[in-house]
Amino acid sequence: MRYQKLGNTGLFVSELCLGTMTFGGEEGMWGKIGQLRQAEAEQLVGSALDAGINFIDTANVYSEGRSEEITGQALKNLKIPRENVVVATKVFGETGTAGVNSRGSSRYHIMGSVKESLRRLQLDHIDLYQLHGFD
Repeated sequence: MRYQKLGNTGLFVSELCLGTMTFGGEEGMWGKIGQLRQAEAEQLVGSALDAGINFIDTANVYSEGRSEEITGQALKNLKIPRENVVVATKVFGETGTAGVNSRGSSRYHIMGSVKESLRRLQLDHIDLYQLHGFD
């Protein structure tokens, strides 16, 4: 696997990134995109890491947060040292109760979403946090 520096972060990431949008969908739009459950996702994450992929991308809205939960649990169950993986997630859409401030790129929404993503991922930090849309 080849690795490249991620901007000016100092982090080196694999040229291939494992996307997790197919993790956890059950019904509706997310069910049509993908329905990988925990065991299947763990196999996929394990195979990706074994192949040298160290970059995993998810988002707070994928399967309404379930993708982040499955990703975090997979890293925990596989006993992956935190320093061996670069985790990216995104913020923008609603993942909980609807409301005027429950989406977008306001400081209020971003700060709350970071806390929720960290909880779902079972991590102490996010390596790359991206806006998943624009206001």
